[in-house]
Amino acid sequence: MLLNRENSGSRWRIRPDGAGKVTGGLVYLTDMTAQPMLYGLVLRSEHPHARIISIQTERAKQHKGVHAVLTHRDIPGLNAFGIAHPDQPVLCADTVLYVGDALVAVAAESMELAQEALELVEIEYEVLEILEDPEKALLADAPQLHKGGNAMHRTAFARGDVDEAFKQCAIVVEETYYTPRQMHTYMETEGGLFVPGEDGRLTVYSPTQHGFMDRMQLARILAVSLEQIRIVSSPIGGSFGGKDELNVQPYGALLAIQTGRAIKMHNSRQESVRAGLKRHPMRMAMKTGVDAAGRLLAHQVDILSDTGPYSTLGAEVLNFATEHVIGPYKYENLNVKGISVFTNNGMSGEFRGFGGNQAIFALEGQMDRLAERLGMSPWQFRKLNMRQKEDLGPFDQPIAMTEGAERVWTAVEKSRLWQEKTLLEQSAIAVSTDPWLKIGIGAAFTMHGAGLGVGIPDPAGGRLQLAADGKIEAVFGYEEFGQGLLASLEQMLIEQFGFGAADIRMIIGDTDIVPDSGSTTASRATAMMWKSLQRLKKPFTDQLLKEAGAIMGCQAEELQLREGGIGKQTNDQVLLSYADLASKAIFPISSETSFSFPTSPTERVGAHFMYTYSAVVVKVELNTLTGRVKVLQQYHAVAAGPVINPQGYLGQIEGGSSMALGFTLLEDAVMDKGHYMTRNLDTYLIPTIADQLGLVEVEPIEHLPEQDEYGPRGIGEVGSVTLAPAIAAAVRQASGKWVTKLPIEPEFLQETPFFLTGASGNDRT
Repeated sequence: MLLNRENSGSRWRIRPDGAGKVTGGLVYLTDMTAQPMLYGLVLRSEHPHARIISIQTERAKQHKGVHAVLTHRDIPGLNAFGIAHPDQPVLCADTVLYVGDALVAVAAESMELAQEALELVEIEYEVLEILEDPEKALLADAPQLHKGGNAMHRTAFARGDVDEAFKQCAIVVEETYYTPRQMHTYMETEGGLFVPGEDGRLTVYSPTQHGFMDRMQLARILAVSLEQIRIVSSPIGGSFGGKDELNVQPYGALLAIQTGRAIKMHNSRQESVRAGLKRHPMRMAMKTGVDAAGRLLAHQVDILSDTGPYSTLGAEVLNFATEHVIGPYKYENLNVKGISVFTNNGMSGEFRGFGGNQAIFALEGQMDRLAERLGMSPWQFRKLNMRQKEDLGPFDQPIAMTEGAERVWTAVEKSRLWQEKTLLEQSAIAVSTDPWLKIGIGAAFTMHGAGLGVGIPDPAGGRLQLAADGKIEAVFGYEEFGQGLLASLEQMLIEQFGFGAADIRMIIGDTDIVPDSGSTTASRATAMMWKSLQRLKKPFTDQLLKEAGAIMGCQAEELQLREGGIGKQTNDQVLLSYADLASKAIFPISSETSFSFPTSPTERVGAHFMYTYSAVVVKVELNTLTGRVKVLQQYHAVAAGPVINPQGYLGQIEGGSSMALGFTLLEDAVMDKGHYMTRNLDTYLIPTIADQLGLVEVEPIEHLPEQDEYGPRGIGEVGSVTLAPAIAAAVRQASGKWVTKLPIEPEFLQETPFFLTGASGNDRT
């Protein structure tokens, strides 16, 4: 089955949330209002690094229409947040460490009055030395941004003796790779509605990827019990990891409690740029060696990651990158080190791919360079060194064994695009109809870990219940932020149970109602919903059929579930609707399950157990006059187990590859002395549909071993992690130049026009 926008099948369905989105009828959380309502704004730092001498708020408090002006003194509980390491102040008291740091929160009767109040706040600073270079941040005489120093987190993994092994290598490649600070650029910027209730509880309608984690963090800040806070977290207009961490929630919650009024907050794009999370910029120095036959003997890596001023999940991102610079290959000797560094640059944090994008760009670049030095096909070189089904994982940990790597490799070898690359090489032609337009084809390969990894709480679970009106309610603690989670859940309920779409009501993202299913991150949600339904199928089905049998006067074994209700196995008729069953049932019909995402039996923190294997082949056109690269075609082979929803599957790969196009060719949130040079989308360019006009084909490899009990693997990230090195390989074929820095700078690929070099031929000026 080859998926693309030109084919369709019987399993392609209209998304449950599709009509509302395409018509504009869907109400996002930041669209919500309440009456009476105030507007909240936050005053952020003028400087990337400064000591706070004083904060004067008297004039702001006296301004018309202002109901609250809060500083750090007004926080009843913990003045800090952070999913794993709560080290970011809600409102700064002594120092500011980046331009997104918050100092004052204001609530007023209009956005304009709130902005005027912020302008009346007087802050006196002592400006301090700025740390913008992560390498300089590690020097002994550098200003220390935190008590523990500027080294936020270190990683290391070694096997054998790389120094001795390099002496035995026939070929050694050394290269340093650089990746950019990329913005999430979600459609719906951070915001929400914060509503205090008469019972003293607070309801938070705000985009997040883990409502229960938000509830825990807000309870600490407000110094209240968990039960005092309700988080409603769907639907979301995009996240990609960027809303996994708290953003406006502390300020909206504090202002709502202080004023007793509903508070609406919604960041402008400029404030979202200033304060929001970005992809970690990384520098990766690699040294890799092979013997004369091409077998990998030694691999040495040094990762330097700029995490910005506070931790969030910077340590976990570095752990993931450390694992994925080892990747799907076998080495006799290995030495990988990583360090994540505090600076006064913008906040780096969770982002689709979670450090894998950076790591795989560098690793696959090494593989291509080694293959070329050996005079070997880059794809044959990968097969020679690829992990086999029974091999351990990158950290020598046990993993769920599949044939994914081998099957992905074979799919690429047989693909039309890879065959075209071979013909292109044999004909030695890399130009199109115009001499300045050159064609190149490249490929890349990876294994990408799913779940949060060893040592990190990773709960899962859900509930099925028959509602009073006869709807089958599927209740999960996940969030829908455009990834098609609801469509996948609906498809699974239809295919696994026999329900019809009209029989189902899906309930997600409300901490008052749903169980804690864990975070909607790390390519885990679909896999865990599938596993939950597998665990729930028998007990819930047994309850439905037993109760139906008692009502119908027959044995449960004679009955089966189907669209609209329950009938006999001997015919297709519905004899008892779900509504009738609900009205006549004596006892509530409900089943719940809870478990944890599967992890490897190892002590290595962050190591993964389940992997998706993926490879990408791309065809590019390089314009040597402008230095611009256009991606013409993409082929993705993805071994992730059963396809739940073909349309969603393709959409995830297309969406991920679009973000990867930006990462590779366009996007870099450039900073200068701690300030963003690109503050809006007028100067920060992201790919549009025009950049994705080339055909994107996806070949799902659904095979899993018979004994595999884990079901579908996540695909939310694999579409984004391998495209950059594939494009770099294609650029190498088209231009003869190796790419080491992203995004690819057009100046690097520009050539002097042939008609300016004295070459013969028609003058095409």
